[in-house]
Order: sequence, then structure tokens, then C-alpha cells
Amino acid sequence: MSKPVFTSVFAEDLKRYLVFKQDMGCYGTARGWYLSSFDAYCMKHGIVFFDRQAVEDWVVFRKSSQPGSQPSWMSYIRDFGRRMRTHNNPDAYVLTESWRSGFVRSQPYLLSREEISRFFQAAAELKTKSPWQWQSVAFFGLMHSCGLRTCETRRLRLQDVDLRKGEIDVLWSKGNRSRRLPITDEIIEVLTKYDQMSRKEFGRQRPRFFISSTPTPVTPATVGVMFNRIWDHAGLPRAVDGQQPYPYSFRHHFAYANIERWMAEGTDVNAMLPYLARYMGHASLDSTYYYIHTSPDFMDGYAALTHDSQGVFPEVGFQ
Repeated sequence: MSKPVFTSVFAEDLKRYLVFKQDMGCYGTARGWYLSSFDAYCMKHGIVFFDRQAVEDWVVFRKSSQPGSQPSWMSYIRDFGRRMRTHNNPDAYVLTESWRSGFVRSQPYLLSREEISRFFQAAAELKTKSPWQWQSVAFFGLMHSCGLRTCETRRLRLQDVDLRKGEIDVLWSKGNRSRRLPITDEIIEVLTKYDQMSRKEFGRQRPRFFISSTPTPVTPATVGVMFNRIWDHAGLPRAVDGQQPYPYSFRHHFAYANIERWMAEGTDVNAMLPYLARYMGHASLDSTYYYIHTSPDFMDGYAALTHDSQGVFPEVGFQ
């Protein structure tokens, strides 16, 4: 996509904002596209003040142009408003979170301990001529133990997995955010066995840590196919109606299992959520709070837990 061109009275501010985001490692094109739309809207309607009416009228216009779309694009104009308010316009309007109220997340499939145990037992017994025969436990085990997104697991390179130090680097993930995660001794053992098998079969130059039989990087479709194959091989049931299990369910399980453990131990969950958000690569605590109400064991305590959630959190370090 070509570089955005801005012509409204906010042009220079928009250019500086995009340069700032790129310096922070955010190179996606969607931000520039939506802000170009705002810029064009301002030119067409003669808008010269970054006030509530201007911003909210544009949001209404965009929502009407994209009925049913997820409201993630609103974060761009909200973030731009914050930067304007901080740097040169203390009266700049910051779009409120209430505009997200129409967005309802789907209820995730909540894996049980029995389902997880039977799934990995079936994965260990999988019969196939592809690398999935020895990489199934490692691939889904890493998702389960670290709460990784499916795409993050697929994109891991050999140099991103340090089995000696017990660390993995998740680079340029959602929102172009990166993080380094520790892995347990158990998963180190699983990954080491998988890595040895793959090096024996394909040498040291495979394109990703996890690969297909070609060998090429694993595709999203293949991950879903293998998950379903293992699930069915384990003899696990599928609901006739409602949410179905899928690979991302391991990420959901990682989040709510940790929250439930903290609740059971009497740990202050509010204090721990910033660390969970950082570990999972969430842009804000909003995404992490979502997992609180997915856990069936403490729905009654949700109101008390989230009360005054805007209080002081412990600082999360960046390494």
C-alpha cells in the first residue's frame, strides 16, 4: 500500500503520529488507511477542530460504511487523540471506550482437564507420514503451556527458540509487539525431542521451527485440520450446537486457568493481570479482563474483582 497522503488541517500532526508509531515498531497499513479516511472526511466537511463532534461524527460515518465490523479501528483515532492532547492540543478529544459497547465477543470453548489429557495422549499416538507425527505434541503443547496464538507458534524461527536458556522470542506479533517468554522444563524436553527429530529429517536449515513435510512453513489451515484429527482420534465429543473446540482454545485455557489458580490461592488477581497481559501480548488490560468472565468458577465474583479497576497497578517491566 502507498504511503498515506494527508491534506486536512491535521495533516502534519497525522504524519508525525504515524512516524512515531513506526518508531515504536508499528508498521501495519490499517492505521494509515483509517486515518487517511478521517483526514479526507475533515477536508470534505471543513472540520478544523479535533473536538467531540468531529471525531464521533466520523466514527458514525465509518460504522455505517462497515456494518458489523469489529471496532478495533477505533483505537487508531483514540490513540491519535491522546497524542494530540499530550503534545500540542490539551483540548483534543479522546474517543471514549463506550463506543465499543456494541461489540460482543463470542464465548470461547473452555477446555476441561480431561479433554486436554486425552487430546495430548491422542497426539502422541498420531499416525501420519508428515512431521506432525512427532511435532503435534510439541506444537500444541507450546500453545497450551505458554498461551501462544496459533500464528505466533507457526511463525517461530529456529533462532527464536533457545532450549538451552529455556526461552522463546515471539517477534512482531499482533500490533507488532514482541516479547520473550520462559518455558518450563517439561516443555523444553518436549521441544528438544521434536527438534532432534526434525533436524535428523530435514537438517539445520528448515524455514521455521515447525514445518510441513515439504518442508515449508505450517499453514493456518493445516493447524486446524490436525487439531480436529487429533480431537476426533481421542474420541472427544463435539457439541451439536454452540462453540466448537479449535486450536485457539489452548490460549483461552492458559488465561482462565491462571486466573482461577490465583483465585484459589487467594492471590490478588487485579495485581497479577498486568503481568498476564504482558505475557500474552495483549495491547491493554481490556483483552485480559475478558478472560475473567469466561471462567465459570467465579462469575459471581466478577463485579467485586473488576470494581475500581482503574486503580494503580504494579509496573510491568520491558526487557
